[in-house]
Amino acid sequence: MVSAAEQLAANLNFGSFAKAEDLKRRIYFTLGALIVYRFGTFIPLPGINPTAFAQTFNANSAGILGMFNMFAGGAVERMAIFALNIMPYISASIIMQLMSSMSPKLEALKKEGEQGRKQINQYTRYLTVLLAAFQAYGIAIGLEGSSSAAGSVVIEPGWFFRVTTVITLVGGTMFLMWLGEQITQRGVGNGISLIIFAGIVAGLPSALVGLFELARTGSLSVVLLLTLLVLMLFVVGAIVFMERAQRRLLIQYPKRQVGNRMAQGESSHLPLKLNSAGVIPPIFASSLLLLPITAAQFTAGQGPQWLNDMTAALGTGQPLHILVYVALIIFFAFFYTAVVFNPKETADNLRKYGGFLPGIRPGDKTAEYIDYVLTRITVVGALYLAAVCVLPEILIAYAAVPFYFGGTSLLIAVSVTMDTVSQVQSHLLAHQYEGLIKKAKLRGATPGGGRGRR
Repeated sequence: MVSAAEQLAANLNFGSFAKAEDLKRRIYFTLGALIVYRFGTFIPLPGINPTAFAQTFNANSAGILGMFNMFAGGAVERMAIFALNIMPYISASIIMQLMSSMSPKLEALKKEGEQGRKQINQYTRYLTVLLAAFQAYGIAIGLEGSSSAAGSVVIEPGWFFRVTTVITLVGGTMFLMWLGEQITQRGVGNGISLIIFAGIVAGLPSALVGLFELARTGSLSVVLLLTLLVLMLFVVGAIVFMERAQRRLLIQYPKRQVGNRMAQGESSHLPLKLNSAGVIPPIFASSLLLLPITAAQFTAGQGPQWLNDMTAALGTGQPLHILVYVALIIFFAFFYTAVVFNPKETADNLRKYGGFLPGIRPGDKTAEYIDYVLTRITVVGALYLAAVCVLPEILIAYAAVPFYFGGTSLLIAVSVTMDTVSQVQSHLLAHQYEGLIKKAKLRGATPGGGRGRR
């Protein structure tokens, strides 16, 4: 039987969207905030020689700098005030999640409800400042030691440049963190995710232009171009399907007595996502895999021989690179799923509220069964993540196509789009419910304020 919410969702149209004034204000606010963010990615750091830095970046863009530049929407390539983007905040959030599962004090704080959540968010902000300051100081030191054919990257090296760089980059990260929170509260969607999404999508037009330019010059055949476009649509569809996939465990609640009658026991579902880890495994795996390549690039090949050999073996498209990449993604998929989902805690909550899985004894047996099911579906989710992320590596190595046709960037873009569309739909449903309630009140009242006669 179709629920009332599903009936309303089926009847959503542009007319209902035009009447939802609050939703339109939220969308306008979100777009305005993202435009402010995009403007900030073009404001350069003070004391930088743009020409020299552009040459230095192009020589090192194949390493971890290229991945950070993709997430920052080109801010690293221009060394803008938003070069750190929101990544320190994401790193701090992940660290706090890991610490919450290991520290009894933080775990107890997480269970205190809204007040505990606010305290953990405050700790996350403090950790963000520390991480951003550490990364900004490292960037300042790296810029002072960089040079190219156009001269030194830093015009006047020294402590003044280091201090101004740290203050500017940390301020840019804190502003983006505040902007993301404002989008979440007053806009539509998750603000932090939308900022990363805007940075990735900003590079998509240039990637498409570059792809068509390769086809125009004959470097890429027309058949391969059409195949890539069809493959991109197929990958997007696969990501949508797999991100929405769930394994629902039936939960039964016992009968209970209400007054003088016995109420029938209710049933519900425990949804287990196929990909509980999200995009964290590809991000961690890419960062670890690119570290030796970036270190070798900064040493200009003058480092130890084992580092040069490792860099050659871990090059994009090499068999060892693909094998290690897949292994790291699978490892982090299981590791992060174990961090964010605790079967023992879920089983205890079910027993506390009287729920049970049919045929499974409450308590430890329920936790073991949930862990068994979660392990099986995580295998499928990890293999799906590995397939989506390895595909662009093969395309880059053998077809010279842009990175935006798969991998972490496409996962983030599709996931954030799905989440934002879901929130827009929720706002429209709430607006329609409000309209129905107002109509019901008007029908049940007379102009004088009393109840209408039959």
